[in-house]
Amino acid sequence: MFNKVEAEIGGKTISIETGKIAKQASGSVIVRSGETVVLVTAVGASSPRANVDFLPLTIEYQEKLASVGRIPGNYFRREIGRPSDREVLTCRMIDRPVRPLFPKGWSNETQVIATVLSADQETIPDVLAITGASAALSLSNIPFAGPVAGGRIGLIDGEYVLNPTETELKTSTMDIIVACTKNAVVMVEGEADELSEDEVLGGIFYAFEQLQPLLDIQLELQKSNGKEKIAVESPVIDEALKSKIKEITAGGLADVFETADKMVRSDKYSALKKAVKDELDPEGERNGEISDLLDSCRKSYMRERTVNTKTRIGGRGFTEVRDINCEVAVLPRTHGSALFTRGETQALVSATLGSERDRQRVETLNGELNVRFMLHYNFPPYCVGEARMMRGPSRRDIGHGTLANRGLSAVLPDATDFPYSIRVVSEIMESNGSSSMASVCGGSMAMMDAGIPIKRPVSGIAMGLIKEGDNVAILSDILGDEDHLGDMDFKVVGTIDGITALQMDIKIDGVNRDIMGTALAQAKEGRMHILSEMEKGISGARDEVSDHAPKYMVHKINPDKIRDIIGPGGKIIKELSAEFDAKIEVDDSGLVKIFAQNAVLGEALLNKVKAITAEPEIGATYHGVVRSIKEFGAFVEILPGTDGLVHISELDHKRVAKVSDVLKEGDEVDVKVLDVDNRGRIRLSRKALLEMPAE
Repeated sequence: MFNKVEAEIGGKTISIETGKIAKQASGSVIVRSGETVVLVTAVGASSPRANVDFLPLTIEYQEKLASVGRIPGNYFRREIGRPSDREVLTCRMIDRPVRPLFPKGWSNETQVIATVLSADQETIPDVLAITGASAALSLSNIPFAGPVAGGRIGLIDGEYVLNPTETELKTSTMDIIVACTKNAVVMVEGEADELSEDEVLGGIFYAFEQLQPLLDIQLELQKSNGKEKIAVESPVIDEALKSKIKEITAGGLADVFETADKMVRSDKYSALKKAVKDELDPEGERNGEISDLLDSCRKSYMRERTVNTKTRIGGRGFTEVRDINCEVAVLPRTHGSALFTRGETQALVSATLGSERDRQRVETLNGELNVRFMLHYNFPPYCVGEARMMRGPSRRDIGHGTLANRGLSAVLPDATDFPYSIRVVSEIMESNGSSSMASVCGGSMAMMDAGIPIKRPVSGIAMGLIKEGDNVAILSDILGDEDHLGDMDFKVVGTIDGITALQMDIKIDGVNRDIMGTALAQAKEGRMHILSEMEKGISGARDEVSDHAPKYMVHKINPDKIRDIIGPGGKIIKELSAEFDAKIEVDDSGLVKIFAQNAVLGEALLNKVKAITAEPEIGATYHGVVRSIKEFGAFVEILPGTDGLVHISELDHKRVAKVSDVLKEGDEVDVKVLDVDNRGRIRLSRKALLEMPAE
């Protein structure tokens, strides 16, 4: 049955309709705002997957270029199989708020696909896809404890704006996506222009309040069009066996969680697991069940120990940051490098400078972008002691790299002052929690080491949460186990002046304003401590870019001279680029930009460009070459491609009968510029440089 509901959000109407398109899906909706239309479908398999102990949920988000009336620019002229980074990031933003809302025990293959069918290039479709995913799941027979609503919050001229347009976003100092339920915020991701904790917190909960009507219309639509949910049988727990495991592991778990070293702690837990199985199931008939129950006991023990004894894994305090060590210039040939180590998490980060031609070209719904700053995050298997296939960047790698990118973008120098393209690469050497934040810290230091004049150093910290009833523990600089066994991973990036990026994922129903406010305040203390430790490695950008970095030079020429430096078919500029091993870019205003491999080559190339494009100055003296002889005078080339006439009367003080009596073709001669007329004709004199005879 076709049905349509709508709500006004931030002065814009958002509608959700169902029953017309994609009716064979378990649930499908069309979400509209302005002329942007997103189709979202949800399909759940009719039977569970065998032998799985996880939620088999996949999220896909597709931006079709037909939605803006454009044909793809690649060779195949169709959307290629690999999603763009933007599509990957949107998939993650849909996944994170909905995943915790599936019941334990649901193991049916589940897929949500969001497709942008029409885009007006002002209404941004990603937040519509978050709401659409929730609506499609709510209408389907898939058990889902929604709904969830998604929105973007901006800050323009001191006022919060919900779902700002692309144009409005250009003047916004905040771009944060928020997902929420009726009771709490469940996901946050975005960036800010060094805003205070209060400004960021206010924006998040402004969005929470304004998004409530989107939840109401989803409930209304579910009531009229929703399907009956598939019943999920809760896993049967052998309470006697669980009690026995808890009894015999109490001492062993205490030893495990008192161990600070990750690998040693892992070995101790593996040994404890083997001992429990040997005692309770020597034949191996209930291995899987015992493993699950032991993991449950481990989680409960860690959480209760944390909130009741105020003691974390390894004995750290709630606000204590692990030991930090910072080094720069660790790689001899990179333009900038840093090694940032925090506890057992370590990032080796390099910074590379390039010309404008090195910018990344990205095809989006709003056209092609030239991206000046790139940050790439790599998580090789050895950093966690594993051996596995390496298949290029994963969705996690792209997400972590983008978060670090957002955090550092706010402090980049203006492109007009520092026109280099910048690429930062973070290679994770060791990981025990918060490797993306190590990438932020290492990236900041590597850029300063490269001589990039960033506005201020940037640091990042990951905050955790353990909530047991009314007892709440907020943890600074969480370990991998604290992330895995806890309720929240809240990453905050910023400078001494304010927040530049943040990302929050939770595993519980949501967090309220008090918890988030406390976490932000505690994160600020941690960030300030980390900045002080980073300062021991490097306190500011070096005065000059690295000797190994390309040297950037600019020279303004007369636009009429552009053709002289380009040459026919680009011949001259290609020859210059090859001769001096440099990149040369010339814009229509006559601004010549040179990126040379070193200062010597750069100066030589600049002098060559000046010579080619130089214009004669009246009264100046030039050493030229006679190119042709005429009865009335000689044409002398004084600059490359620039000739002037020495009239026969200007050859000598005495009378000259024939020009060839004084000059011949190929002769080198010094001449003075007497005049340049409005047609560019140059009048030269040899006589003006000769001494007047005494007679």
